Amino acid sequence: MEILGIDIGGSGIKAAPVNLSTGELTEERFRIPTPQPSKPSEVAEVVKQLVDHFNWKGAVGCGFPTIISRGKAMAHGNLDEKWSRVQVDELFSKKTGLPFTVINDADAAGLAEMKYGVGKGKQGLVVMITIGTGLGSGVFFNGILLPNFELGRLFYKNGKLIEKYAADSVRKKEDLSFSQWGKRFNNFLNHVNMICAPDYFILGGGVSKKLHKFESEIDVDIPVLLAKFQNRAGIIGAAAAANGFL
Repeated sequence: MEILGIDIGGSGIKAAPVNLSTGELTEERFRIPTPQPSKPSEVAEVVKQLVDHFNWKGAVGCGFPTIISRGKAMAHGNLDEKWSRVQVDELFSKKTGLPFTVINDADAAGLAEMKYGVGKGKQGLVVMITIGTGLGSGVFFNGILLPNFELGRLFYKNGKLIEKYAADSVRKKEDLSFSQWGKRFNNFLNHVNMICAPDYFILGGGVSKKLHKFESEIDVDIPVLLAKFQNRAGIIGAAAAANGFL
């Protein structure tokens, strides 16, 4: 069985059909830059373009970059502020004529790793961190998703959100070396460890492919695992969510 997975991010919107038995993409991932401004109507149009690209006719799963409650965006995350309180699943369904399941993007990435990847079979508290425009997080206890843990939205220094200090977008914006930025990211991991003492961290997102460039700065005293699917995880987990794997 296949379901189309869509991963909406601050810089790009990606999609591919997913084999739900294996978690593998069955066609090459297709990406369209996130429109600027990223208003609901503009993003919905890109979602339709992705659906049309694959000539998709069935169910669709979508990871979205903010807190999602029953398909509704409870905030706007790193997208346009007009997204707050939008019923995202209904918007995309109306635009495409297809049934949509929408969950938080980091929850989707974590779901992929817990079902098919390095988190499979891991018990206890597992925290998936997606490193990108922001710092997303998916939290699982004994394999069960605890939705909408936005750990990147924790306050850090001087009332500043910690993702504004330690996300990969900050590394690029401030032209930090991986060593400099890695120290900041390590502070984030230790901050989360102090709050909830997870049994495992799983690191995903695009920059996770470059773990070797900053892993020497990581000293958190629990296992840190590299995501199997990296920046494909959001697509895979979104498709799994649309099939009820929550």
